[in-house]
Formats: sequence, C-alpha cells, structure tokens
Amino acid sequence: MLVFFNWAIKKPNVAKHVHTYHIILKALGRRKFFNYMMQVLNDMRSRDIRLDLETLSIVMDSFVRAGHVSKAIQVFRNSAEFGLDCDTECLNVLLQCLCRRSHLVAANSFLDSVKGKVRFNGTTHNIVIGRVGEMERTLEAMVADGFSPDSATFSYILEGLGRADRIDDAVEIFESMKGKGCVPDTITYNAVISNFISDENIDECVNYFMSMSSNACDPNVYTYTKLIAGFLKARKVADALEMFDEMLSRGFVPTTGTITSFMEPLCSYGPPYATMMIYQKAIKKGRM
Repeated sequence: MLVFFNWAIKKPNVAKHVHTYHIILKALGRRKFFNYMMQVLNDMRSRDIRLDLETLSIVMDSFVRAGHVSKAIQVFRNSAEFGLDCDTECLNVLLQCLCRRSHLVAANSFLDSVKGKVRFNGTTHNIVIGRVGEMERTLEAMVADGFSPDSATFSYILEGLGRADRIDDAVEIFESMKGKGCVPDTITYNAVISNFISDENIDECVNYFMSMSSNACDPNVYTYTKLIAGFLKARKVADALEMFDEMLSRGFVPTTGTITSFMEPLCSYGPPYATMMIYQKAIKKGRM
C-alpha cells in the first residue's frame, strides 16, 4: 500500500496536498500500521507538506481506536515536531478523539494534568462534559475559567444523560435552558430527539420536532435522519417516507451510507415499493 502511494505521489498529475496524504494516513491507521503511519508523517515534513489539525486528528484517533491512548497523548506532546503548536486547538483535538472512543476518564485525567500549562476555552470543557458523574465538576470548572455554558454545553449534557438512561433529567434540563439564559437551538433539540429515539418513544420525538418550528428553530439533516431512523425502527413506514420527502424538499440530502441504512430495514420487513421510492429519489439527487 505504502509502496504504491510513494510511487503515485511522484506522478505529476497527483496533487502533493495535505488532503492526499490524509487518505494514506487513514488507511494505515485503520490497519494499525502505525510505524508506516509515522513514516508518512516524517515524509510530509521532509517534503514541506504542512500538517493541520485534521492530520493530527487522524493520527491520534488511529492510536486511540486501537487502545493506544498513551501514544495519542505523546503525539500531542510532540506536536511541535510536526509544525503545530501544543495549544488549545491541539488539546481539543486530542480530547475529542478520547471522548469519541469512550475514554472519558483518560480525557478528564489528562485535562487535569495540563491545567495551567495549556489554555482552555469553552469547547475544551464542552468536549469532556458528557460523563454524567463529572458534569457538575466540569461545569464548575468551566464557569471558574470564565466561560458561560452555551447550547453546545447543554447538548453534551443532554446526550450524556441520554446515554445514562436519565431521559426525564435531560428533559428537565432542556426545559430550564431559557431560564438560564440559553435558548434551545437545533443541536439541543436534536439531542432530546435522539434520546427519545433511543428510548423508543417516537411520539415524544414528533412532539419535540413539531415544537421546533413553533420556536423558530429549523431542523437540519441530522434531525431528519434521526427521525426517519426512529420511524423505521418503529416500523412506521408511511411516516418515514413522508419525513424523507420533507427532508429532500428542504434541500437536505443525506450521504449514500445513510440512505442505505434507511433501505436495509425496509428490505427485511417493508413493502417493496417503499425501498424503491427511496432508491429512485436518491438516484435523482445523485446519491446512489
């Protein structure tokens, strides 16, 4: 794989751009070829290809996915060697990789270890706030650092409570947001809707979806895809198709993978025309 890439990158019609290198970094990382992955990083430096935060995220996430948390942390500490500052943005990338892979304890522990050495911002606190047992402490630390909780903060809290099956607590916090000076927006509505889908309460999903428009809050593609998935899970095919049409009419076109995930359950229990309707409409939008 690497031999072919090194051959191809020398061709005049292949762009020597950082995004080209990201392709091989992801492929090597997925296969746990970490020595080769680090070799590519060194090659990038020698060829004056400037690394960016996405490069850092790919490398860190590859290590974290494989359970090599300490190596991901070492990449952060050595970020200066790759032409990146060991600053807030790099820290947030590391925390995002750790939390995405459920290493919340490691994320909080490392955050404590660099406090006072690396500047934090609101995003830093938001990333690690999803662990229910740490929410209160993280919020207090956030306020102490001079940052006010925003809609992103609340969305992380709502998602964390949802993962802990504390749906009622999530609803209570959502309903109290206005009183705390933060008006619910699309991402917080999405968090609540996602919680109810996980709880298999499709009626409440619809209620909160309807309340979005009455509160001048527009749904996005994530809102629609979650609702469609919820309808399909509940075998409400007609509702799913109606929501799919509404999504397309508003200019939202999900990825091919998402559309495939809609079609798969319909192939097992739905009427054949439902699968064909989604397939044909997806073709018209250039997704299949």
